[in-house]
Amino acid sequence: MDPEALLENNLRSPLLRLSTAGSVDDGKSTLIGRLLHDTKSIYQDQIDAAKKESASKSNEDLSLSYLLDGLKSEREQGITIDVAYRYFSTPKRRFIIADTPGHEQYTRNMVTGASNADLAIILIDARKGISVQSKRHGFIASLLGIPHFVIAINKMDLVDYSEDVFRRICDEYGVFATKLEVKDIKFIPVSALKGDNIVDPSRNMPWYDGEPLLKHMESVYIGGNRNLIDFRFPVQLVLRPNQDFRGFAGTVASGVVRVGDEVMALPSRKISRVKRIVTHAGDLEYAFAPLSITLVLEDEIDVGRGDMLAHPSNQPSLKYEVETILVWMREEPMELNSPYIIKHTTKTVRGAFSRLAYKIDPNELHRKNDNRMVLNEIGRATLELFQPLACDPYARNRSTGNFIVIDPRSNDTVGAGVIIDRVKSQERVDLASDIKPVSRNIVSHFGIVTKEERESILDQKGATVWLTGLSFSGKSTIAYTLEKLLMGQKRPCYVLDGENIRQGLNRDLDFSPGGRRENIRRIAEVARLFNDAGIIVITAFISPYQDDRKGAREIVGEEKFIEVFVDAPLETCVQRDTRGLYDAARKNEIPKFTGISAPYEAPMAPHIHLRTDEQSIEECVRTIHRYLTLNEFIQRK
Repeated sequence: MDPEALLENNLRSPLLRLSTAGSVDDGKSTLIGRLLHDTKSIYQDQIDAAKKESASKSNEDLSLSYLLDGLKSEREQGITIDVAYRYFSTPKRRFIIADTPGHEQYTRNMVTGASNADLAIILIDARKGISVQSKRHGFIASLLGIPHFVIAINKMDLVDYSEDVFRRICDEYGVFATKLEVKDIKFIPVSALKGDNIVDPSRNMPWYDGEPLLKHMESVYIGGNRNLIDFRFPVQLVLRPNQDFRGFAGTVASGVVRVGDEVMALPSRKISRVKRIVTHAGDLEYAFAPLSITLVLEDEIDVGRGDMLAHPSNQPSLKYEVETILVWMREEPMELNSPYIIKHTTKTVRGAFSRLAYKIDPNELHRKNDNRMVLNEIGRATLELFQPLACDPYARNRSTGNFIVIDPRSNDTVGAGVIIDRVKSQERVDLASDIKPVSRNIVSHFGIVTKEERESILDQKGATVWLTGLSFSGKSTIAYTLEKLLMGQKRPCYVLDGENIRQGLNRDLDFSPGGRRENIRRIAEVARLFNDAGIIVITAFISPYQDDRKGAREIVGEEKFIEVFVDAPLETCVQRDTRGLYDAARKNEIPKFTGISAPYEAPMAPHIHLRTDEQSIEECVRTIHRYLTLNEFIQRK
């Protein structure tokens, strides 16, 4: 391949961002040095310089760590202090490695280096086993939402390449990892010094039949890490080169936007449509994260730096208060109720931490009550904002779920945090699990007919099929068609429809967040009673808030709750609206209408995802019926 073609292929290959972590002397720098050396990503003069220093200090031909520890203080101490970024590539993929410190006092550096990673490599010394730092780094990587873990058990050459040692460490760390939210974890036995299982499979460990580290790094799938559902566009700059052009420049944080899409500006909630998507290479028909673009809208709505554009049917939360996990990065302790500058996407606002719920010991995952945080400590804190932020939970959207804290006096960065939830305001009714009966004399009563006896008579298991989606997405039609199919098969079932329930049981509730929450709570309680009787319940509710649906799942029971996302674009729902509700909502005649003047939080991981603009009602019903059959809620007849 000629040099130009090689360069072009390199630029087009996918990029993997990864972070390394581990205790001191676990061999992080040696491992990365081995990767760079064996993939021929080091210039000869760098190798010569490293060989010269190796000979003078350690009498070795080449100490691979000297290729990494570039700071004089690091070389003198033999440790990594600051975050070092290294770049290399293979024919299959490009890589950016963040080599982070192993010391506890450099936790803030590790957080910085790992914040954008797709994969975390945590090294464990095979001789020493799992250390508190191994757990600490695993917790922080999990906290930062890194979806892929590699536990590289290093220095296998010093334990005679023992399979028993490897398996014992795998089992022990696997137990610890169950406490973390890790989507994908892989254990690889390696010797960074000798090169075993780094680039090529090791002949010294024939008992290991997995991939070597580099091959795994080349093949790990990261396409699913990108959020292509929630369109978020923080406006960085308003461009007005002349009277005929007004565009909003920035980087697509997540999701996809197309010419003709309806978008809402937050916090103003003004709605327009995308007229053009402009880039330096010309106009596009659509754009996705992380492209840098300029959006031109059809209408002259007021949008400025720090505002966010999103689809009206899928908006971020607009909040004055959020619950956060905070990492403090300054010697001086955090001051409760003192003003700080909060930098979130392109927006800068003033805020204060009103409450420190607890601090987290990342070594053992224990909570500690305290009212102050100092350097490198991690805690859960309530952040009150002087202006609302358009934000998402970090677990759903890393781009709009993180922030940094700046001291307004020195302009120094003093903290970094992730948003884990919105604060439950007083207007919202608590979940049933949080509510105690008014009278202490009320007790639960249990019948003598067992659940198994009911299931045996009905030849089915009670379940709640929870249909959620925008108005006119097709929820009720699917619900009643499914009911007809099940009843035709002599399956006891019943539809709880949102509009019917609000005419009777829930007629006293409004459409505020609190009213919606109580609406869902009552329905979940009714569904649970039906399920206890062995009846399949089919609900058709917008249920726009994720927290409310989570609460319903807790009430009904995880094993019986089936979340079905009835997905249809807002434009399709408007076209189906024979009653003119969307039009009335846009004229402010119907307040707090989901998709127009109230947000809809789409399910992150529904059991079933139906696209009613592409699938027929019959196809949707068959999909749900197949799920009920495969999961043995009903038996084949």
